[in-house]
Amino acid sequence: MLVLLPPSEGKAASGRGAALELGSLSLPGLTAAREAVLTELVDLCAGDEDKAREVLGLSEGLRGEVAKNAELRTAGARPAGEIYTGVLYDALGLASLDAAAKERAAASLLVFSGLWGAVRVTDRIPSYRCSMGVRLPGLGALGAHWRAVTASVLPEAAGSGLVLDLRSAAYAAAWKPKGETAARTATVRVLYAPTRKVVSHFNKATKGRIVRSLLTAGAAPGDPAELVEALRDLGYEVEAAAPARAGAAWTLDVLVNEVR
Repeated sequence: MLVLLPPSEGKAASGRGAALELGSLSLPGLTAAREAVLTELVDLCAGDEDKAREVLGLSEGLRGEVAKNAELRTAGARPAGEIYTGVLYDALGLASLDAAAKERAAASLLVFSGLWGAVRVTDRIPSYRCSMGVRLPGLGALGAHWRAVTASVLPEAAGSGLVLDLRSAAYAAAWKPKGETAARTATVRVLYAPTRKVVSHFNKATKGRIVRSLLTAGAAPGDPAELVEALRDLGYEVEAAAPARAGAAWTLDVLVNEVR
């Protein structure tokens, strides 16, 4: 099972660890594309601060993020699972998983990123600020930049098993499973049952809990239909829709009655 996650907008501080080693990150087929984004981002943020803030869509209060990006090559790096914070990652609670569940997380979780493309939670990265919606002056839109390389790299990472896609729309743009891989992919919406509407906060929190539940239980569904059964066994109320055409993903709606 491969679980695709969005990053968090807020991130923990880099800390004092050794600096980034770009070549040590997972999915080495993305290395050249990562280097291109990293180089332009560092150069942008080391130059005109106001221009950098405009390109990155940062408010005056986030001016310090520009200086942080300028130091990405020398800043301390930590496992990505410690860098990403926020509602989904708080609910997932990687640090409090038992040893077996942590091993499953390392093998199955893939976090998408405007800067790195996609990383494992064990990959060591510095804290940064660069969303997938950014359009860099030289490279252009990051979603398109990553699509050009993920099409050949991500299917191999997905293997022959289930792909559970929990990304937001902006990060889903960086790789769209196709063909046989799409048939093994399930996207998830979290709906407030009384209104059947998505509400951002508990959407993220519930997705984090879903991943934690699967990791803790050691569940290993091989396809979307098995995922539906696994989630129901774990106490989730799930409605599933098989794709109407070949080459499309399954859609799963998880219904919740509490906003928390």
